[in-house]
Amino acid sequence: MTIDKIIAISGKPGLYELVSAGKKNVIVESLSDGKRFPVLTINTISALDSIAIFTFTEEIPLPTVLHTIYKKENGKKAISHKENTKVLTDYFSEILPDYDTERVYTSNIKKIILWYNLLIDYKFDFTTIEPEKEEEKENPKDESRE
Repeated sequence: MTIDKIIAISGKPGLYELVSAGKKNVIVESLSDGKRFPVLTINTISALDSIAIFTFTEEIPLPTVLHTIYKKENGKKAISHKENTKVLTDYFSEILPDYDTERVYTSNIKKIILWYNLLIDYKFDFTTIEPEKEEEKENPKDESRE
């Protein structure tokens, strides 16, 4: 399983693996209990690899943040998402020091930590996530020159 197949569904707790997609619905499997069910496309479905976290300079893809937590925790679970606000924000500051404190709410931090811990429980292979490459950000291709 790859990170692009893992989704969050608005209004439903947990994470789900995308099994198949049709015209009006998708079939998902819960990572926590393995149950499969259809989800109508009117529900808000977000693939984890399409979510980004605001910093003061740019947006960091969620998979990169999850990989950073994985490296910090040496492949083990992170703190509980039920910790108090100060503990959560201090922890997240270690993960992403320049996160935008006005646009990234405590509820977002809780969700990220919860999702990370769910992926650890599911034994997700974080080595499949390729962190954003620095040289690509520093040397963007300028296609306006010919």
